[in-house]
Amino acid sequence: MSFKWALFTILVFSFGACARLEGVGQAPGFTHVYAGDEYFAMTHPGLPEIATVARAEPQASLWDRGRSSLLGERRAGARGDILTVVVEIDDRAEISNRSNRSRSGEETLSMPQLLGLPQRLDEQLPSGATSANAVSTDQSSSSTGAGSVRRNEKLTLRIAATVVEVMRNGVLRIQGTQEVRVNFELRELIVTGFVRPGDISRQNEITYDKIAAARISYGGRGQITDVQQPRIGQQIADIILPF
Repeated sequence: MSFKWALFTILVFSFGACARLEGVGQAPGFTHVYAGDEYFAMTHPGLPEIATVARAEPQASLWDRGRSSLLGERRAGARGDILTVVVEIDDRAEISNRSNRSRSGEETLSMPQLLGLPQRLDEQLPSGATSANAVSTDQSSSSTGAGSVRRNEKLTLRIAATVVEVMRNGVLRIQGTQEVRVNFELRELIVTGFVRPGDISRQNEITYDKIAAARISYGGRGQITDVQQPRIGQQIADIILPF
């Protein structure tokens, strides 16, 4: 049984090593754009919930209300539309706690007179011993605790996102992905969440603090990121070992 488990372990680590060896000497590949929800939302507008009858608009006005017009609505509002997400995070948090506690106590029990029993007891005790001061205790305890948390996060990004779904209440579900590769390091940026059409500015932009259930991921793949990550065996050992 031990030989089978050893063979199984060797095979698992061999497959993992082979997967990593495939990228040796090569830059990390981009994620295919045709496999995401953004491309699907642009190519499949979906069926309308309420059927509408097209009506011809009068041509008396010099200005067209279309999206290409000067006064037309350019904000994203339909599935497949694109808007700009502005991420400007500058958060600071500082928490400091301190506690002190101390306690002391002293107790003394003496029996100089108790029906003559202490005197009788003193006769049986060694020379110099007496039961007049039978018990005396003194105790003290103290504890001190201190803790502090300090965080400083700053991130400034701009990314184009696509409306992938229009909810029944009119809220837009957006998703944006961006990948930039420099040499052998690939930087990835992902933004998802829900926005209200009224929060989108006339410049077709929305800030991250107006995105509900916002999920912002800023990371990367490549040689530098791979070196910074601990090996698989080390990660397993950190989880299993109790010390």
